[in-house]
Amino acid sequence: MELEIKICGLKTEQAVTAALSGGASHIGFIFFPKSPRNVDVETAARLGRLASGRAKAVAVTVNADDQTLERIVDIVQPDVLQFHGSESPERLDDIKKRYGLPVMKAISVREAQDLLALSAYREVADRFLLDAKPPVGAQLPGGNGIPFDWSLLASLDGEVDYMLSGGLNAANIAEALAIARPRGIDISSGVERAPGEKDPDLIRAFFTAVQAARGERE
Repeated sequence: MELEIKICGLKTEQAVTAALSGGASHIGFIFFPKSPRNVDVETAARLGRLASGRAKAVAVTVNADDQTLERIVDIVQPDVLQFHGSESPERLDDIKKRYGLPVMKAISVREAQDLLALSAYREVADRFLLDAKPPVGAQLPGGNGIPFDWSLLASLDGEVDYMLSGGLNAANIAEALAIARPRGIDISSGVERAPGEKDPDLIRAFFTAVQAARGERE
């Protein structure tokens, strides 16, 4: 199965171009004012058009209200809606039916029992994003640049479709793929020169590392 790769938190044409050139299957736009990766809907719509027919555009929100979601869907026209807050299964089911779009639910992981949260969403989420639980006092639910113990994922059954996230970078992606064997990976801070500033060179280096790691596995 082809590994899917999502570069998240994109804000510039240069970063999107680097992601697409590397072979990204998904590009993510974050709509959360507290994040240094926050982007306005008009910019996301423009950047998303660059990926049309090449990669899926993912709109990432955190406990967004109906008005915010309506504006994102109407203007950005994303392919996937990703939820990184405390949204309930009922809330996601309502949104999914309203817009007819696939939904991805982020689950924060630090220890094995955190994975129990998946069960409540399995009937509604089309995919999960398994991310490291943020440190105490952190302002962001994701994008904190920290990994979790990937060996915890060995307990998941093979039917759980997820993207692995949290602290991934060119230096550790080979280990992450070998241990977790995910169907997809998501990276944001691991390809930045500073919070919210994607570095095209780091994006290219990440894809090179992924290719090398997959070659070793094969």
